[in-house]
Amino acid sequence: MSMSALGVSTGFMVGCCVLAQIARKVAGRLLKEGLVPVLVNEAIAAAELCACCFELIIIADNFGVAAYAVFLFILTVWWGKVWGDASACPYTHMEDLLEGKISLREVALRTWAELMGGCCVYRIVQVFWWFEFAETHKGRAFEECSADLQVHPYVGAVIEGIATLLCRLASKSLTETGPRFSSIIDSFIGTSLVVAAFNFSGGYFNPVLATALKWGCNGHTNLEHIIVYWIGACVGAVLSVPLFRVPIIRQYLIREDLVKKEN
Repeated sequence: MSMSALGVSTGFMVGCCVLAQIARKVAGRLLKEGLVPVLVNEAIAAAELCACCFELIIIADNFGVAAYAVFLFILTVWWGKVWGDASACPYTHMEDLLEGKISLREVALRTWAELMGGCCVYRIVQVFWWFEFAETHKGRAFEECSADLQVHPYVGAVIEGIATLLCRLASKSLTETGPRFSSIIDSFIGTSLVVAAFNFSGGYFNPVLATALKWGCNGHTNLEHIIVYWIGACVGAVLSVPLFRVPIIRQYLIREDLVKKEN
């Protein structure tokens, strides 16, 4: 494939990030307080995430997993800097619920906002693909999608669950210890786990992302999709909350004696 096609994909993702950042700025000026701006920011983040990941599928299919990983790593670092409190991922709110930070109602509303943002943005992506600015987009706008699940659904759920658990434990330990370049380290860990699971479950580790990209695709039923990408990932994330409090795990993840000396 030509480099011009890669340039088109890169330009599309950059454009999505720029538009999302503008939308965040506008929302920040118009909506000052309350739950509404929180929901709007979650919807914007989810739309940005899913739009870019639709294009990452094109890159993975045509330029390989290595190119996909590089772009995903850069995007993840960027999102970590600009999203603020938004996560575009429902299980982070479930974790907050377990820790008593938010209510069940807010979890449901944030999840709804993320699903709306993530699923609705596909129409924009579809129109862009329909113009076929690059050879890699030919026929992609209206083709039937296929699932990334290459293993038994229960195995896929375990993979998504364990990888999500590891991602969340890593994020919690980095947040608590606060090393230099923690966001870059976190992005590297997450990207590495995505690549490791890529040929098995797709490595989504985010129910909203998986639903926006692969709901109803050939290769798994809707129930199997829920088992793998919702139950698997959410159980893994929720388990990270009590496991992170277990002394032996904390001792392994965090050298608390060093943290106290640094503080």
